[in-house]
Amino acid sequence: MGSVSRGLGKVEVRLRWDPSPLGEPPRHLDIIGAVYSADAPHGRPVYVVHTESRSPDGTINMSRHSETGRGFGFVEVMVLEFDRMPSAHGRVVVGVAIHQDGGPRTFGDLSNAGVVVVEGYRQLMGDDFAQVAGSTAATVAEFTPDDSGAWELRGMIHGFDSDPVLFMAEMGGAGQ
Repeated sequence: MGSVSRGLGKVEVRLRWDPSPLGEPPRHLDIIGAVYSADAPHGRPVYVVHTESRSPDGTINMSRHSETGRGFGFVEVMVLEFDRMPSAHGRVVVGVAIHQDGGPRTFGDLSNAGVVVVEGYRQLMGDDFAQVAGSTAATVAEFTPDDSGAWELRGMIHGFDSDPVLFMAEMGGAGQ
């Protein structure tokens, strides 16, 4: 008997980082999700979800947001519900950008930074941004449906040298 893959259901992307040392401006990171159409999976995003926003259909939302890191574990969380994702969507790219208020900052300037992707109690991937230490933004995951429509994850840690606004425009480019 063959097995049937149900694909991904409700997934969380969780982000952590420690607060700035005393006397330094707050360190502020954001999880950003860009949704691309099935007709143009590497074109312009249909929409982008970030900060405390949500997708128009409610399948992607921010359940937790931090502007300082606080140092209390995973302080920013994006929830993606692939079991409700419309078939018109062909690709979702999730990334993390560092706000550049108070001077240039890279992942290497942060302490205890990390991201995990989980489904229920199962960790699908995790990273500490060490391989993109000189970058100011990074893609972390790409989600695509297979031929049956079941959504799959591909980890894609790729660094960018952009502020959050520019990163939103370039994070899902054809080169990714």
